[in-house]
Amino acid sequence: MNYIIRKIITLILTLLLISAMTFGAFSVIPGDASVSRLGTEATQEQIDALRAEMGLDQPVTERYISWVRGAVHGDFGESLRYSGTTVRELLSDRLTATVLLAVIALAMMFVFSVPLALLSVHFKNHWQDTLISQLVQLAMAVPSFFLGILLTYFFGIALKLFQPGKFVAPSEDFLGAVRYLVFPAMAIALPKGAMVTRFIRNAVLGEMKKDYVRTARSKGSSRDRILYRHVLRNALIPVITFAAMIAAQILAGSIVVEQVFSVPGVGRLLVSSISSRDYPVVQAIVIYITAIVVIMNFAIDLIYQLADPRVKGDQG
Repeated sequence: MNYIIRKIITLILTLLLISAMTFGAFSVIPGDASVSRLGTEATQEQIDALRAEMGLDQPVTERYISWVRGAVHGDFGESLRYSGTTVRELLSDRLTATVLLAVIALAMMFVFSVPLALLSVHFKNHWQDTLISQLVQLAMAVPSFFLGILLTYFFGIALKLFQPGKFVAPSEDFLGAVRYLVFPAMAIALPKGAMVTRFIRNAVLGEMKKDYVRTARSKGSSRDRILYRHVLRNALIPVITFAAMIAAQILAGSIVVEQVFSVPGVGRLLVSSISSRDYPVVQAIVIYITAIVVIMNFAIDLIYQLADPRVKGDQG
């Protein structure tokens, strides 16, 4: 229980620290959100009036404290770029698209990476292992944005399996959104899945060299029995951290892939909000990304204990 309490306190402090740093950074960099909205031809009186309306004339500390109070209740304020639109409204549809994209990409990643890694181990030093290693190396080398362009051309333009740039919101057509997101998810899953495949293969081969494996073989256990009943479980423990880091990256928003496929997700919203100095939106997205990373780290510790009872919670 003390371990969980410490983790929760760490999560809260991390979120506060990151939000304060983000708020402070946007307060010192050149530029003004009121000028971005009104344009360079606006008079000083118009700018001052809009700054007062936005609350930008208040000290940074007062604005930050006010924001934190609202965020605790789920109120992240209004967008400075889209007047009259709350940050929650802007994020709702974007979060749905990003999370759905992440879920599909993660499912693809694990469905292909785990069997490929085990197949590579099973056929170690044979042509199957060499073929898998070459494919993994190729997938890791291709950038996601270039892979996205290839997928768009092949599946979108040539085969017409989807219409590039015509994403339908999940709230309007859930199955249509899933069909569209399969291809950007593939652009994410292939290079990430290749990394996981390589990591699992190396972890399993490392476990196969340990003493308990030789002992089990001397007692007559088959290689496959040892692999699937003992080695795989131990090898997955270090893989959990690596896979969770990748999951956090995907859930945080794949900016490049969202741009290539015109998916209105969190990544695209973050880029446009930074360029327009939309502080409340940027602040909320940064908190979302930070929360994802911290929560994933917390989940890793819990999974460790389930995967290996020898790992004690007080070690975190």
